[in-house]
Amino acid sequence: MQRIETLQEFYDVMHKTIPIRKDAVQMILNEETLQPELVDHLKDTLESLTSIEEQNDQRLLQLDSEKTISLDLDYEINELEKDLFYLQHPEEEFYDLLSKLHAAFPQQLASGIQFLKDVPIHNMISDRDGTVNNYCGRYASSVQSIYNAVFLSRFAKACKNHAVILTSAPLDKIGLVDISVSPEDAFICAGSKGREYFHANQQRRQFPIEEIKQKKISLFNQELSSMLDNEKYKKFTLIGSGLQFKFGQTTIARQDISGSIPDEESTAFLAQIEALVADIDPKKEYFRIEDTGKDIEIILTVTSDHPEARLKDFDKGNGVQFLNDDVPLKLQEGNTLICGDTSSDIPMIPVSQHLSKDTYTIFVSEDDQLKDKVSSVSTKPFFVDTPDILIAILNEYAKTFAGP
Repeated sequence: MQRIETLQEFYDVMHKTIPIRKDAVQMILNEETLQPELVDHLKDTLESLTSIEEQNDQRLLQLDSEKTISLDLDYEINELEKDLFYLQHPEEEFYDLLSKLHAAFPQQLASGIQFLKDVPIHNMISDRDGTVNNYCGRYASSVQSIYNAVFLSRFAKACKNHAVILTSAPLDKIGLVDISVSPEDAFICAGSKGREYFHANQQRRQFPIEEIKQKKISLFNQELSSMLDNEKYKKFTLIGSGLQFKFGQTTIARQDISGSIPDEESTAFLAQIEALVADIDPKKEYFRIEDTGKDIEIILTVTSDHPEARLKDFDKGNGVQFLNDDVPLKLQEGNTLICGDTSSDIPMIPVSQHLSKDTYTIFVSEDDQLKDKVSSVSTKPFFVDTPDILIAILNEYAKTFAGP
């Protein structure tokens, strides 16, 4: 067991589970006997996490030489516990465990199976966090669990054309592909709302950006990196969303869900970022800043088709259109399944409905207002409470429809 005292040590331990989990996923999909040492490694990791000093249900880790922060490690611990149970018990018993964890699991699983019954899915396009992956407060440690990768990979094989994971997070460099443990050829991984993706042979493709805009965001990223090299600001790369260089967008955390940074310091950091953006884009021609209170989003705008709105943000609907044209997904050939969990995922629905023969929508939400929004757009909506229920539905679907 490795003793964990700093936030960086915590990230290092979590990243060491990635090759272990990848090997386990491949063995299960190949119906091979699981190597005992893989289970032992995960047990050791779980022991390391649960041995971190605890206070008020939070784990205490050193952020720097002066600051200790408290973190909710429920995702990392719970996913390891579920993985260990999954590896050591039949799948039916794992479903029983999920039923104990999620009261709605049996009913929503049965209803979801019925929703997709006899429906051949040609393409699936899904958000990741909060949709097909349980939510984690830190992207860098939200490593995909083994059971999750197995269930989703089985479904991907059952899709007649493509299965796409489309996220607002970056594609790599602590992005989507870095925390995935699914086989590389199972999914098209699309980051930055679909502006960039990896396809066959891990070839990177990108949505075209005007040269002047690319120069502006590259300059901003360079200046931001220099700022964050300063020990005074380095802590912001380690909390919450951390630093994410997306294609056409940059995210930097200024706070996390535990309030690790004093409010005055967090606000001052926001002012520093705003000043940097103003220095590079004084006329506000290229960037828009969105502050969530925890993350600062510096967003490169794109030209809008609407004359009354010259500039707009690139959304996931634009991403779906780009992927359909560039991969190509060939959505027109059949049915598409769209999965999401927030309002930012809704733009995928009308684009898919316009391009596909038929579009089925599954959203993970208990928010009635969001459900109403989805239902007002989607012709075939369905809702579940948690990502675990959604991926179980997809796993059961895969047992009915054999892949190509």
